[in-house]
Amino acid sequence: QVQLVESGGGSVQAGGSLRLSCAASGITSSRYYAMGWFRQAPGKEREGVASIDADGSTKYADPVKGRFTISKDNAKKTLYLQMNSLKPEDTAMYYCAADDYPRMRTKVPDFRYWGQGTQVTVSS
Repeated sequence: QVQLVESGGGSVQAGGSLRLSCAASGITSSRYYAMGWFRQAPGKEREGVASIDADGSTKYADPVKGRFTISKDNAKKTLYLQMNSLKPEDTAMYYCAADDYPRMRTKVPDFRYWGQGTQVTVSS
């Protein structure tokens, strides 16, 4: 079955950077999947951060535009999220998601497969 494993979370000061990774297994290639990053802060709903479709087109939530970059390495079946200029409000559990529908997907119900999450904490 499809498994997604996130890594790269941690604690940083405001203005710092982190790079999240999501390794996928149980799929032929990430080339055929829509993938995305979501986050959930305590007491809040899970929200979309960035998405990438099978062709490599990307979309970003307004709060992260210009600061975060989503990318994928199809050969490694790995999804990335480069996060720069981090702010305290970026603090959350970050989740990787994938779906075998290849077109752009941005909402929680759109994705069939989910990782366990990696914590990102940004201090002021």
